[in-house]
Amino acid sequence: MNGETPDSVSEEGAGTTPQPPPVLTRVQSSDGVVLVARVLRHPEPGRPVAVLLPAMGAAARFYLPLARALLREGLTVVTVDLRGHGEALPAVTRGTRFGYREMVEEDLPAVLAAVRSALPGAPVVLVGHSLGGQLALLHAATAPDGIDALALVASGSVWYRGFGGLRAVRNLVASQIFATLATLIGYWPGKRFGFGGNEATGVMRDWARQGRTGVYRVKGSTVDYERALGELALPLLAIGVDNDVLAPAGAREHLLSKVPRTALDRWQYTGEAAGGKHIDHFRWVRHNAALSAHLAEWVLKTTHSATDRRNGGAPDEQ
Repeated sequence: MNGETPDSVSEEGAGTTPQPPPVLTRVQSSDGVVLVARVLRHPEPGRPVAVLLPAMGAAARFYLPLARALLREGLTVVTVDLRGHGEALPAVTRGTRFGYREMVEEDLPAVLAAVRSALPGAPVVLVGHSLGGQLALLHAATAPDGIDALALVASGSVWYRGFGGLRAVRNLVASQIFATLATLIGYWPGKRFGFGGNEATGVMRDWARQGRTGVYRVKGSTVDYERALGELALPLLAIGVDNDVLAPAGAREHLLSKVPRTALDRWQYTGEAAGGKHIDHFRWVRHNAALSAHLAEWVLKTTHSATDRRNGGAPDEQ
C-alpha cells in the first residue's frame, strides 16, 4: 500500500485555504451522526450541483481547490465529509461502530435530500474520489432517482487482483492485516500508521472484504449490491490519474466492469495535461485545472442532455 495521505500534501494544497465555504445545511442521520454540507453557489440559479465525496481519510476541506475550480467552470459545488472525518460528529475513536452500510444507506440519502431541498430543481451529480467514488456508485445503484450523473476520479476496486505483480500480494496481505488490527484495537489508527485517517473497524472490514473477494458484500445490509450495480444506467465519467498506484488501470477497470449499463466516458489525467506537474492519487487535487475544466464541461453537457430528455425534447446537436 502507498503510505501517502492527504495530510502529506496539504501544506501545498487544500490545507492552506483560509476560509471554508458557507454552510448549506447540517444533516443528522438516524443514529445521531451530524454531517455538515458546505456550498460554493454559482450565481446563476439552477446550475448543476456537484456533490464531492472524499477518499478514505480525506477531509472535505482537502478538496477546496477543486471545488473553487469547478465553481469557476460553471457549477455549484457541495462539499461534505464522510462519517467520522473532518466536521462530521462524532469523530472516530476506539469502539466507533459503522461501515459502508451507514454511509451508503443512511448518510448519503440524508445529505442528498437536504441538497435537493436547499437547491431545488438543480441537476445533481455525485463526484467521488477513491472510496468516495465507490460509495457514490453503491448509493446510486440502489437509489438512482434524483441523481443525474456520476463522476469518479482516481477511483477503483480494491480487489487485489486488480493490481499487478508483487503489489497485488502486498495489497491483499496489508488489507487483511489492517482490518485485523482495527478489530483488535477497536478502530483503525490510520494517522499513526500513515494510511488513510482514523477509521471505524466496520469500514476497514468492509474495505478488506472487497479487497479479498472483489465483491461488494456490505455487513449489515440486505442489499445485493453486485446485482444493483449491474442494473445502474446513469451517465458515468471515469477519470484516471497518472502515477496512481492506489487506483491503477486494473483496479479502475474491475470497478467499471460492475456497471456495464452505464453510459460510460473515460478520461486520463496526464502529467502533461497538468502542466508538467507531478500528479498521483492525491496530488491531482492541487494541480486540477485541466481536470476540473474537463469534468465541468462533461457535467454541463450531460445534465443538459438529461434535462432535455426529461422534458421530452432531443439533446442539442454537437
